[in-house]
Amino acid sequence: MGLKEYREKRHFGLTPEPAGKLGKARHPSRIFVVQKHRATQLHYDFRLEWNGTLLSWAVPKGPSLDPTVKRLAMQVEDHPIEYANFEGVIPAGEYGGGTVMVWDKGTWEPEQPDPQAALEKGDLKFTLHGKKLKGSWVLVRTRGFGGGSKPSWLLIKHRDEYASTEDITEKEPRSAISRRFLADIARVNGGNIEQAATGDPVDAPKPRNTTAKLTKSVKPAKPAPRASVRKRRA
Repeated sequence: MGLKEYREKRHFGLTPEPAGKLGKARHPSRIFVVQKHRATQLHYDFRLEWNGTLLSWAVPKGPSLDPTVKRLAMQVEDHPIEYANFEGVIPAGEYGGGTVMVWDKGTWEPEQPDPQAALEKGDLKFTLHGKKLKGSWVLVRTRGFGGGSKPSWLLIKHRDEYASTEDITEKEPRSAISRRFLADIARVNGGNIEQAATGDPVDAPKPRNTTAKLTKSVKPAKPAPRASVRKRRA
């Protein structure tokens, strides 16, 4: 797809997202990233480096390690390679406004000899080497799900030593690069902390209110003593 659609949707004088540029195709150390994104709704953006950009899918419920679970993955516009390091806040009113976390990151390798043909066919098998996601996976293009103008896919974990029925999104809710929760990322970057916190576990520590802490530590100054005034005798 290239980056034309990505750039048309964003105002780079307002959003801290990278404008980026087409990168060089690399082999075999292609990166992948999963970004936890609390925008209008919480979702996970799954991205694979391919031909100088990040192919991108929005996964509403996030990836699952359970091979019996098929997660809807709606394809969106390609993103620049630099986006893999973006963790911060997209201003309200901008496209995708909300808090973004780098939830997982690593490298990937195709399991088929011709990945481009596999993508065009709509059946891409690959191996992930991430901090949280590992092992064999598949993206399968499908019809009748998701709606919209772009294709819908299913993200499915293959059966291997890394498969599990454990919910990885609940077990590993923190950022893979900063170890922060969404609310912490929002606080540091001037975002909507209350909104971001709805994407964190209910028992996650609440971000410190530095303003309140500062206010409490400053004691009001004592009033200056009044000067004594003697009355003159007539």
